[in-house]
Amino acid sequence: MSIHQISPATRDAAPTALPATRVLIVGDIMLDRYWFGDVNRISPEAPVPVVRVERREERLGGAANVARNAAALGAKTGLLGVVGADEAGSTVEDMLGDIGVASFLSRDPDISTIIKLRVIGRQQQLLRIDFEEAPSDTVLRDKLTRFNALLPDYDLVVLSDYAKGALVNVRDMITAARTLGKRVLVDPKGDDFSQYAGASILTPNRAELRHIVGNWKSEAELSEKAQRLRNALALEALLVTRSEEGMTLYTADAVEHFPAMAREVYDVSGAGDTVIATLATMLGAGRPLSEAVHTANRAGGIVVGKLGTATVTREELFG
Repeated sequence: MSIHQISPATRDAAPTALPATRVLIVGDIMLDRYWFGDVNRISPEAPVPVVRVERREERLGGAANVARNAAALGAKTGLLGVVGADEAGSTVEDMLGDIGVASFLSRDPDISTIIKLRVIGRQQQLLRIDFEEAPSDTVLRDKLTRFNALLPDYDLVVLSDYAKGALVNVRDMITAARTLGKRVLVDPKGDDFSQYAGASILTPNRAELRHIVGNWKSEAELSEKAQRLRNALALEALLVTRSEEGMTLYTADAVEHFPAMAREVYDVSGAGDTVIATLATMLGAGRPLSEAVHTANRAGGIVVGKLGTATVTREELFG
């Protein structure tokens, strides 16, 4: 099977007047905190820089960042997940409300909300501190019940797996959604992709795919391994994001390669969230798969030029 190269110039910009898409996003919800400051000395206590914090920012992370990106593109977005019964969980809920995302959050009193704290000095990330705990079994059972109740109200499902414990019922979710004829897009994690069998589209990055199928020495070998995985999992498509190499879409009929479109790579944090959110929004609006991937590739190229987890607006994407 030959690889078809998709040039950015071969496709017109997608129309801004897209039908409203209803996207339900499920997964690991995080709060990204950024502390920005100046660095002008080394600590006398240890050979580490001293950051004098001057500004703080909070952004939605993980599955919440996927929801944020889908909402920025005009999708009617719902987010289902677990946060702690704490200040950070309330912050996440308030931020979702501010951007018009319907939040279906379970508040687990036994855990703390997942927080990723990044310390930035002179526009460079110096340190990241993670706070995370897996949700309790009782809360996860309730979440599955709620997922089944919400499904009829949405056109398409995105499962955002960061391997933090919120998607232990992923097989049941995929089965339920597919039974109702809903497309299921998965941003996968871990060393066992069999749990995603029956989903519509998987969007692993290059490293994640290599962890599953092993190394490859040529495009032909990569295509063979990717197609074997797609067939084994009964997927409609496998979309591999490959950083500076762009993206490659594997379907039963073709292999299409989309060259990288980033003008300048500043920060890759959350780029995968932007890609899958854009893909879901376009597919939910009825656009063909190849066109949806082309648009998602363009969105990824824009967002890596921004600091931290960020979004792409319709004006940036279609202007």
